[in-house]
Amino acid sequence: MKEYKYTINGEKYEVAINEVSETSAKVTVNGAEYNVEWEKPEEKKPVTVTRPVTPAAAPTATAAPAAQPAAGAVKGHAIKTPLPGVIIDVKVNVGDSVSKGQTVVLLEAMKMENNINADKDGKVAAIQVAKGDTVADGAVLIVLE
Repeated sequence: MKEYKYTINGEKYEVAINEVSETSAKVTVNGAEYNVEWEKPEEKKPVTVTRPVTPAAAPTATAAPAAQPAAGAVKGHAIKTPLPGVIIDVKVNVGDSVSKGQTVVLLEAMKMENNINADKDGKVAAIQVAKGDTVADGAVLIVLE
């Protein structure tokens, strides 16, 4: 049993929660017992969101080949995502020097922001992702020289 003391509009209440089920609770308020009922919340179904591919998007991808080269085009050290998620922000640009431990990408996974850090010093040779991209576990995010 949990007991609480409330003051509402200057009036004091002593509340004891005696029993709780999925849609009701038995409570005692200032010595009087009450059965409080509520509607069971609807279970939310997961929503799958996909980014539409439009012909207008194709020129944008080819306009910046240095930022997103083909998978085997750049050799170097790959910084990979440890879990699937959505890219919130890319903190570096091609040509930037990074230090071990420096945050290079922000990844949202399981409703939490995760810093993806460089695991060694180097220079950014390629950025394989953009803000808003959905990535799988182990996907290459950044390539270092």
